[in-house]
Amino acid sequence: MPLVPSNYRPPFLFRNGHFSTIYSGVFRKINGVVQRRERLELPDGDFLDLDWSESPSPTQKVVILLHGLEGDAQRHYITGSAKRLQQNGYDACAVNFRGCSGEPNRLYASYHSGATADLEVVLQHILALNIYQEVYIWGYSLGGNLALKYAGEGNTLSKALKAIVAVSVPCDLKNACDQLLQSKNVLYSQRFKRHLLEKLREKQRRFPERITTGQIEGIVTLKDFDDAYTAPAHGFKDALDYYAQCSCNQFLGNISLPVLIINAKNDSFLGPPCYPYEAAAENPFLYLEVPDFGGHVGFWGRKNVSYAETRALSFFESTSY
Repeated sequence: MPLVPSNYRPPFLFRNGHFSTIYSGVFRKINGVVQRRERLELPDGDFLDLDWSESPSPTQKVVILLHGLEGDAQRHYITGSAKRLQQNGYDACAVNFRGCSGEPNRLYASYHSGATADLEVVLQHILALNIYQEVYIWGYSLGGNLALKYAGEGNTLSKALKAIVAVSVPCDLKNACDQLLQSKNVLYSQRFKRHLLEKLREKQRRFPERITTGQIEGIVTLKDFDDAYTAPAHGFKDALDYYAQCSCNQFLGNISLPVLIINAKNDSFLGPPCYPYEAAAENPFLYLEVPDFGGHVGFWGRKNVSYAETRALSFFESTSY
């Protein structure tokens, strides 16, 4: 599918990628969203916490919301998405990845960019409720990569799964890591690292045989974190092996349901390999929109409804049948 033209034209200040990213991540507030938590037990003995937001009237349509690195179901971009969906006749099931719901998960392993088995468990759980005829997935950043990998890695997808929207997607994980390690992104990378290390120190207290204090002290960059924890905890040889196996780029050609990717040109987290122009040109199911502005998950919108929220709802409506 050819590149989708974008009509996103924000005010002057929001044309700066860093301003958009920081404003949306720190200053935007969403009110009026009520969430009902459900704990989903997983086959390996761990759990996921799902935060449900329900339409005021009964509906047969639900959207699975997936957050980004070190996010959760209370982040503004998730609650804003849930609110927009509620207002338009959809239920929203916001997934807190393992260890992201305010309570440490039970196992040494947690979540990562390619953990599609957990997404499959969530989808099957939702289908087993026998309520929904239409299911959609909407992922941000890491959650977007996860959703696209899931759609293209050869699963027998349920006919109820109608479409996917993925926003600010690091389609090439190594490239995204390289971008985060540059000086332009030092504030973001340090923030991510601080949160990740806090969780890893808690893991070390519970699983001292798996990682030492010395190994944790040796973590300087996000790649070091993936070498020391993410890769060995989840069965990868090292960080580069993890990036290679889990980047969604290699799975895009296999996608066979409507997918919309929205990646801003001025997203400082993404380099050229994260914009899959060739895959979009070759796969009729893949729609790629590359606005000039937006930063990373920073798509401003009027009346506190982000551009990404407006576009995602429009895309879901266009594929509903």
